[in-house]
Amino acid sequence: MSTKYRAFAIDLDGTLLVGEELPSANIESLRRARDMGIKVMIATARWTHIAQRIADQIGIRDLIIACSGAQVYDPSRQLDIFDHRLPEEFTKELFDLCNGERCIATVTFGADVRLKLDGEPDMTQMGDEMSWVRALNLDVDDPPRIAAIQGSACIARIRSELQEKFADQVNIFDSIGPSGKIIITITAKAATKGAALQAACEEMGITREQVVAFGDAENDLEMFKAAGAAVAMGQADETTKSHADYVTRANHEAGVGYAVDQILKGEILH
Repeated sequence: MSTKYRAFAIDLDGTLLVGEELPSANIESLRRARDMGIKVMIATARWTHIAQRIADQIGIRDLIIACSGAQVYDPSRQLDIFDHRLPEEFTKELFDLCNGERCIATVTFGADVRLKLDGEPDMTQMGDEMSWVRALNLDVDDPPRIAAIQGSACIARIRSELQEKFADQVNIFDSIGPSGKIIITITAKAATKGAALQAACEEMGITREQVVAFGDAENDLEMFKAAGAAVAMGQADETTKSHADYVTRANHEAGVGYAVDQILKGEILH
């Protein structure tokens, strides 16, 4: 092996994926890394079901960082090793606000995902774990791990009415959705991709310094700080790039695969 790194932690939207597509060049490079004994972890704001489907395409069975760091899931044992939920008071106010606004709210609970939007979607285009709801309701026995919100008016109200009030209890980050539009992701304060990466490393018996993180947006920065090295995508904003050790090609140019190959050859991030 020509690299000192033992694991990669890779964001999905805007990083590994182009829209919903996984470029073949990324698959091939990550399979080479896998065959060299490197762990390949998906680290995404999306839920485990989607991450697992992408992992299956690549042919990996490593830990999954899901829900923007609220969950670390071990697919081999089918259990969580890290699980943080949104606080009850905040969740109630968030749901009341979203129910009063036109927005798209995707909320991930323990085993299911609820999609709130005004018109009924084509459920044949969605996974079995998803359900459409006209309004979001609080379940104190199964609080959500993450809420992803799209809609400018709703986001503005969340930032003005809830962000400061609950600043010590939740994280509210900008992220890039599958369509390329800005969404906000909301998790409990203890739930970041950086904290999840630390838990994953302890589970795997490696150090954070042995991990390369790949990402493209604000919610990846805690993971960048926690990892031994960070790779930003070519189309990422300047703030994200400034926190990276290397800027690769854009996601639509299979930038993950390109950087992985350079790392495996020992040509970058020595």
